[in-house]
Amino acid sequence: MDVAGDGQRLRVPTSEGIVLFDTGDRYSSDKLLAAVRAVSPAPVVSAIYSHGHIDHVFGVGPFDAEAAQRSVVPVSVVAHEAVPRRFDRYRLTAGYNALVNQRQFRAPGLVWPTVFRQPDRTYRDRLQLDIGGLGLQLRHGRGETDDATVAWLPEHRILCCGDFYAWNAPNAGNPQKVQRYVAEWAGMLEWMAGLGAEMLLPGHGVPIVGAERISMTLLGAAEILTVLHDAVLERMNAGATLDEILHADLLPPRVKELLRRPYLRPSYDEPEFIVRNVWRMYGGWYDGDPSSVKPAPRADLATEIADLAGGSRRLAARALALADEGRLPLAGHLAELAALSAPEDSEVHDARSRVFGQLEKGAPSFMARGIYAWAAAESRAKADGSDPWSTMRGGRWVP
Repeated sequence: MDVAGDGQRLRVPTSEGIVLFDTGDRYSSDKLLAAVRAVSPAPVVSAIYSHGHIDHVFGVGPFDAEAAQRSVVPVSVVAHEAVPRRFDRYRLTAGYNALVNQRQFRAPGLVWPTVFRQPDRTYRDRLQLDIGGLGLQLRHGRGETDDATVAWLPEHRILCCGDFYAWNAPNAGNPQKVQRYVAEWAGMLEWMAGLGAEMLLPGHGVPIVGAERISMTLLGAAEILTVLHDAVLERMNAGATLDEILHADLLPPRVKELLRRPYLRPSYDEPEFIVRNVWRMYGGWYDGDPSSVKPAPRADLATEIADLAGGSRRLAARALALADEGRLPLAGHLAELAALSAPEDSEVHDARSRVFGQLEKGAPSFMARGIYAWAAAESRAKADGSDPWSTMRGGRWVP
């Protein structure tokens, strides 16, 4: 059996054929086939989806085609029962997902798929598989997604964790995606840490070898999530608004130290975004500001503020001054208000592009950089008539 994930493979003997844990994205499916065939001619008998994100479920096609050509049994895909519902949602929101992922990954030409390789077998909580004498224990958990699967090979002490861990702080707060499950994610990490695995295959990145290292990594990630979750709930229960929580110092020194470790850095997501997801889980969309319940159009508010300030260009100038002082979040607010109040003013858009360009450079996370870069490119096009995407710097394709 080949346990494969994110370009990595681990060969484990089985009498029936090859099992793939995760199958990669649509751009690397042919490479996956070539890589597997470079080490084994055995048929691929099964593929397990760790979850339904499109960078994990598009590598089955070449193996299906190969099975048909060889007239052998087709690949049997196993996944949690929520994966087909995710595919249904993706079809319903294909346009929105295309826009979100174009912005997040700075990929203007990205087209969201609407045809998916469905699982042949689904399960709800746990599933024991025996493939050619090798036992695999599948367990469902909610974390980055509601349809996640972990595979545990107890005989070989191998743990395939999907995106529960991917060489950074947990991606539990993505500002452009659906709900993530912070407390349950922490619980799954703690459960995995207790298995005594000797090899961990993450959803992205190289394997981790050694029970002590694996436990330290997973428990560190769990601690970050637990501390953030509990800190937000404590303040919600005391009556704090979302704004008050976002700007409070929630992290004790121990967690700040964890976030500095190279394998737990918030390089993809940020603690502030996780705070918002905890709020959304328990508190809905109302943020504690009564003026946000039935807001006026943002453009109307921007126009009023610009008039009070003496004009849109004055707002834009103040945004640039604040950026020069290093007060970038506040500069971003004023730059956006200036552009909303004068949507065709090239001078205003020049300021907006410069402010959000600085925000992009200073942002620690991939998520924030993608949003800021997109805004800067939009305004650069308005300011000088350039191709809005010519200045975009591409990111890696990982939804």
